[in-house]
Amino acid sequence: MRYVLLLRGINVGGKNKVVMSELKELLRGEGFSDVDSYINSGNLFFASDESVENIVLKVEKVLEENYEFSIPFVLLSKEEYLEEMTGLPEWWKDDFARKDILFFSRGTDVSEIIRFVEESAFYNERVYIGKCAVFWAKIDEAEYQKTTYHKKILKQPFYKTITIRNGKTFDKIAEILQTEKPL
Repeated sequence: MRYVLLLRGINVGGKNKVVMSELKELLRGEGFSDVDSYINSGNLFFASDESVENIVLKVEKVLEENYEFSIPFVLLSKEEYLEEMTGLPEWWKDDFARKDILFFSRGTDVSEIIRFVEESAFYNERVYIGKCAVFWAKIDEAEYQKTTYHKKILKQPFYKTITIRNGKTFDKIAEILQTEKPL
């Protein structure tokens, strides 16, 4: 089965450096095949016939044994990722100033995020809660600093457990998954 692995908080502003070529070799060393990556921000792809539990344990081992900082991650099967994409509301296809996808990393208290979204008053933004992520669109760039996203997300306890991808990266990952040859 094909998987996408999304790492949080690496290679940002020169901090938490992870060399993708080295990480791909480490993953191959754990028995994963067809390992690849997209850009340098922790978007990896690989295949494995092992159980999700075993894959998670191996990924945790690689990250803990090779990096001196914590790296939360999201592991989704190709099917889960593409299903999330096809389940988006029609308005997501509209042209927005910014689109961000807040993926639930392992250990995220999803109920905390849902509560935050449900209790928030939005300003020039639209939000959809999916199975694996929250999809957050900001309507007007000039009004971005007034949005709940800009003003409150960083302050939330769950912020350190999510990994965020912008709309273009989200779409590119889906495109990569859709164009890959089936194993």
